[in-house]
Amino acid sequence: MPHYDLVIVGTGSGNSILDHRFADWKTAIVEKGVFGGTCLNVGCIPTKMFVHTADLAATPGHSARFGVDEELTGVRWRDIRDRIFGRIDPIAAGGREYRLHHEDNAGTTVYEGTGRFVGDKELAVSFDDGRATETITADRFVLAAGGRVAVPDVPGLADVPYHTSDTVMRLDELPERMVILGGGFIAAEFAHVFSALGVEVTVVVRSGAMLRREDTDISERFTALARDRFDVRLNTATTAVRATGSGVTVDLDGPDGPSSIEAGVLLVATGRRPNSDLLDVAKTGIDTTDGGFVRVDSHQRTGVDGIYALGDLSSTYELKHVANQEARVVQHNLLHPGEPIESDHRYVPHAVFGSPQIASVGITEREAEAQGLRYVTSTQDYAGIAYGWAMEDHSGFAKLIADPATGLLLGAHIIGPQAPTLLQPLIQAMSFGLDARSMAHGQYWIHPAMPELVENALLGLPLD
Repeated sequence: MPHYDLVIVGTGSGNSILDHRFADWKTAIVEKGVFGGTCLNVGCIPTKMFVHTADLAATPGHSARFGVDEELTGVRWRDIRDRIFGRIDPIAAGGREYRLHHEDNAGTTVYEGTGRFVGDKELAVSFDDGRATETITADRFVLAAGGRVAVPDVPGLADVPYHTSDTVMRLDELPERMVILGGGFIAAEFAHVFSALGVEVTVVVRSGAMLRREDTDISERFTALARDRFDVRLNTATTAVRATGSGVTVDLDGPDGPSSIEAGVLLVATGRRPNSDLLDVAKTGIDTTDGGFVRVDSHQRTGVDGIYALGDLSSTYELKHVANQEARVVQHNLLHPGEPIESDHRYVPHAVFGSPQIASVGITEREAEAQGLRYVTSTQDYAGIAYGWAMEDHSGFAKLIADPATGLLLGAHIIGPQAPTLLQPLIQAMSFGLDARSMAHGQYWIHPAMPELVENALLGLPLD
């Protein structure tokens, strides 16, 4: 059986590891699907391209208050879809072509099939084209096989046509009505996209709020705003799904009792799960958490010597920027095993590109209370800064959580226009130990720009 110096499973962030420094290594890449991973093909990049389009489509709905009368005269769904995937699909194809045929990859073998461990550092690769399964071995493995959609156990779901985030962006036609199961970031983003494009959206949420992992103030504000735009069913269980001639019927049980909704499209957006079970990592001695995530140390090493893991397969953050950073750590540690570096997960930010946008880093107030920390908070509304007046924004705000003794930020949470961009200087401050007073007073803040939201929030912290 073929033996390699290094085998990489997955071509998302894992595909970035191999460069000219591995030219003398005998390497292999295993990919069961499309090159580029979740982010490029079915995740961050296409969804944000749809979000930007949805933002444009939503503009006429709130332009009148500025004295500008606009109307949306039409949405060309197929043109929207094809513009987005007309850019993304060639990138994925180009990544495959590069690994298969470019002279830089002469020492790399590409296995386009599904890998599954069958023994100690033995990976069996099965192929869809009928070829016999091939088993390969290696001194080192990097497992970057990502995750997949988690589908809930709903009676009848397996027997009806439904979509997930993997498929819904490639619809041929927009439905009149869509039901979305889930209250997390995937549900929030797609509810905004399809509603802005003219679809009547119902969001079914098991808990009492959307985005409930966010700071409570953020989650409550977003939920209230979402209920103004969509039909949001909180504290509601999906009891059954049935096919109809034009789509599906979804049976619900909520605070007001049983009900049913008919829709042309059902979108299941109830989360994702790691692919460790598909890899059968236990066969090579790798341990996983109860949630199926591969256990790694700070160097991204599993419990098996020579096997590393990164990204959604091992990280509960399930974020592309985390996977990219972990890939750089793994790359260094492969090349310099005697001088390993660690992944820094202290201040991992995330964003939700719904409407309004949300961005967060550090702990929530709920977590600060649970940890028994001494802390202070400050909240600044967009409506309280000059650029907020220009935007007529009356719902957005920034909330900061800090240690009153040191002034160091513990958490930062923003809901409103360009929240991910506004959060970045706060991430920088936390990462480099810049206290709130120094950050607020030690630099100029452009007036009247949106970053004054951050400045005023910093100045409002009641520090010792």
